Amino acid sequence: MTQEHNDIGVVVVTYRSGATIDDCLARLRTAAGVAAIRVVDNASDDGTLTVVQRHAAADARVRFIANPDNPGFAVACNQGVEALVEPRDATWLAFVNPDCLVETDTLTQLRTHARQLDGNALIGADLVDEDGARDPAARRRDPDFGRMLERLLHSRPSAQLHVPLDDARSLQQVDAVSGALMLMPRILFERVGGFDAGYRLHAEDLDLCRRVRDAGAVVAVANDARVVHVRGVSSRSRPLFVEWHKHRGLWRWFGKFEAPQRSPAMRAAVFAMIWARFPFAALRAMWR
Repeated sequence: MTQEHNDIGVVVVTYRSGATIDDCLARLRTAAGVAAIRVVDNASDDGTLTVVQRHAAADARVRFIANPDNPGFAVACNQGVEALVEPRDATWLAFVNPDCLVETDTLTQLRTHARQLDGNALIGADLVDEDGARDPAARRRDPDFGRMLERLLHSRPSAQLHVPLDDARSLQQVDAVSGALMLMPRILFERVGGFDAGYRLHAEDLDLCRRVRDAGAVVAVANDARVVHVRGVSSRSRPLFVEWHKHRGLWRWFGKFEAPQRSPAMRAAVFAMIWARFPFAALRAMWR
């Protein structure tokens, strides 16, 4: 791989990611197309930074930011992009969770798909767990809280957010992909204003995908790029915190994109629906 093809800047946000970060960074360092890797750590206390420092000492492309506290995923992603001032040719951005284990050609596959769309695209991958089961978050629809509420009131099943895999397409357009692994041109990221720092955890990927589409770009999943995603490594230690911010993020998404078209009564009903669900979701997460 010649240097001119190494134009992907990778951002990895860590928090208590000691179980997977070594494998994640080792794979990213051997991945084709990678010009730089920026790790932003949100005050891990489990040895994550020790592993990151070892990789940084061995590879000049790896640099890290150690936050003194945890400002959230969106803020940390934006920090990582800002830290990609060198090399200047990192014209593509890849956001990779520390529990995503890319293959050598994963990022260049995503880049090839984006280039086929004139670079005006945000591309995700076909995410699977360690047993090969697909992650439904890899292909999603926008939340439609008004429809969910209507179905709930009529005792019908709630609307599903996930979109089935289309085996006939190597590139499948969707409303949103998982923030666990996304690639997009830096110019598009900057055009839409990056991640919304108002999200602490969860729904910031839905928000970014929505704004990318509103800007006239394409959001799609590369069905031919399969990546193992060891889900929940960081969140297992704080299930209540995760569920709180998941529900808070959904309410923020609703407020930004759907509430302006809804009546005050509908907005109040959706608010009640979201937060009535929280204690049950929190108890289920803590039980797990």
